[in-house]
Amino acid sequence: MTTLPNDISAVIEADRAHVWHHLLQHKALETSDPRIIVKGDGMRVWDAGGREYLDAVSGGVWTVNVGYGRTSIADAVRDQLVELNYFAGSAGSIPAAKFAQKLISKMPGLARVYFANSGSEANEKVFKMVRQISAQHYGGGKSKILFRERDYHGTTLGTLAACGQPQRAAHYGPFPDGFVEVPHCLEYRAQWEGQDYGRRAADAIEEVILREGPDTVGLLCLEPVTAGGGVIVPPAGYWDRVQEICKKYNVLLHIDEVVCGMGRTGEWFGYQNFGIKPDFVTMAKGVASGYAAIACTVTTNAVFEKFKTAEDPLGYFRDISTFGGCTAGPAAALENLRIIEEEGLLENTRAMGARLMGNLRDLMARHSVIGDVRGCGLFAGAELVTDRTTKAPLDEATCARIVAETAARGVMIGVTNRSLPGFNNTLCLSPALIATCADIDAITDAMDGALSEVCG
Repeated sequence: MTTLPNDISAVIEADRAHVWHHLLQHKALETSDPRIIVKGDGMRVWDAGGREYLDAVSGGVWTVNVGYGRTSIADAVRDQLVELNYFAGSAGSIPAAKFAQKLISKMPGLARVYFANSGSEANEKVFKMVRQISAQHYGGGKSKILFRERDYHGTTLGTLAACGQPQRAAHYGPFPDGFVEVPHCLEYRAQWEGQDYGRRAADAIEEVILREGPDTVGLLCLEPVTAGGGVIVPPAGYWDRVQEICKKYNVLLHIDEVVCGMGRTGEWFGYQNFGIKPDFVTMAKGVASGYAAIACTVTTNAVFEKFKTAEDPLGYFRDISTFGGCTAGPAAALENLRIIEEEGLLENTRAMGARLMGNLRDLMARHSVIGDVRGCGLFAGAELVTDRTTKAPLDEATCARIVAETAARGVMIGVTNRSLPGFNNTLCLSPALIATCADIDAITDAMDGALSEVCG
């Protein structure tokens, strides 16, 4: 048991009275205490009651990739803040330049890094860049942005306009014009008959481009592996065909790596599993493992050069992210990247990811409520159904009970919730890249017990 602060009761009451939590219906806190996490170490966290949990979701939202308690990252941030804590991004800094160079060395074909402080903001930057390219190079044409059903790109109005999860966007419209949805590619929930499902799902994107008019479409924005929409790994052939389509119609390709980036899938970035050559890559979450706020919009030189002009006084990218100039982010990110490299965490992710998928398949063999398991590296999902033949999804409330019962066994897992009407039925796993065989087995053992308890 961890040592708790002496005034923890006062902290709980202060939280209840003054903190507005993310993604939480506060009506529930009228009769129960808010969850307060007070300590983290490695793969474990402790709550205000002293209860220990194995964290299988890396901070709840796929963020703490190298685990808790990394003193070397904290020291790097402290040392940098004393030297220089901040200067606006119109000037450079030593950690930003060093991290940009190191990052680009992991991303062949890409060249420039624009710093911001959240994944939503990083994606907004891409949308603004595309709109400015449209205005300056296509006379306002090619301004439409395509996004995929079930994908998620952020919480701002612009990124919610590109949200493939209707319940996330509900009540926040009207949204900006020019955002168009393309079909998802989850073969388990097949929308078309026949073989070669990956190519067929990609062909659906071409159909949307032709319907909208190729001269109106400037960008296709996709997650390499859909995260909160159900942990969807695109089928074979999908990404090859997507790239053919983008090249054919001169559509820029934006890969949103906010969840998958920095080792989560067993490669530095999720797109590197599929041979993708993107024009934009965005990232946040695991870039500094949550030790400091940082997000990056990374582009090719071809994109960057479109904003270099001496003739147009408005031709440069007229954007600022105030805290993109904070030096804590790149300082933490540099040390985070060093840890991943020197501790061999990409290799560990691939090995432990294989063990996790094997364990999930064993669970599927024992529990008929599991209809499908899927994943890539230490990023996995188990879709729950009431009947494997009909694939009728298990209801959201029962899925939530399974998550709660797993937590009662000392393991925190995630679940899709209030995102996809009728399909919030996928358990989500994203343990830190430092996970051991014992950690992976403990996660799936707790799930086994919870599934037996709730579903029989």
